[in-house]
Amino acid sequence: MEKEKSLREAVHRYFCEQMKMGRLTAGSYINQSEICNELNISKAPLRDALIQLETEGFVTIQPRKGVLLNPITLEYVKEAYDVLGALESSAILEAFDRFDSGQVEKMTAVNEALLESLESGRFNQYYQLNIEFHQIFLRLADNKLLLDLVSPIMQRLYNFPLRSYVVEWEKNNIAEHTRLIDSIRKGNFRAAADILQFEHWSFSLHQDSIRRFYQL
Repeated sequence: MEKEKSLREAVHRYFCEQMKMGRLTAGSYINQSEICNELNISKAPLRDALIQLETEGFVTIQPRKGVLLNPITLEYVKEAYDVLGALESSAILEAFDRFDSGQVEKMTAVNEALLESLESGRFNQYYQLNIEFHQIFLRLADNKLLLDLVSPIMQRLYNFPLRSYVVEWEKNNIAEHTRLIDSIRKGNFRAAADILQFEHWSFSLHQDSIRRFYQL
């Protein structure tokens, strides 16, 4: 059982890396035989990984057609922002009594690293740091289901290689992080929750940049 789980997780990581590098492109069908040959695996762990990826929204398994790598659509981004805003604001309120100076300083350090990565053009590092920033307070909420819901949505938003980096938009996101940290430091968790739900994850506020970012 552990070996099967390990193989499934390895195949899942492989798909995520291939999407990041642009070797698997949205809207295309996956060559399952080629992947089995490349990884030297049977179709069983591949099938298990594909079922997990379908659950996370990355692919659609189409009987008698194959496995389609789902494109990012404007409707999906809007729905994702609505869900992330609601879940992350809830997480902040749930975690408020677990914050200490260590977590606040860690968020500050990651946010500073985000700006450095952005200004030096290390965009892959920037997106990984962005996920790390959010996971600091998501883990503090101590709600595994919440983390399991948020993580694949964020991964899907950031996993595909993007051709149009909106630097000013990303700097605005970092500024929102700074205001979030300040609110947490002051113990104003209602303000922190509102920043996440009604600013940071507001589709209407960021729609123009989202369209440029995803080329939609």
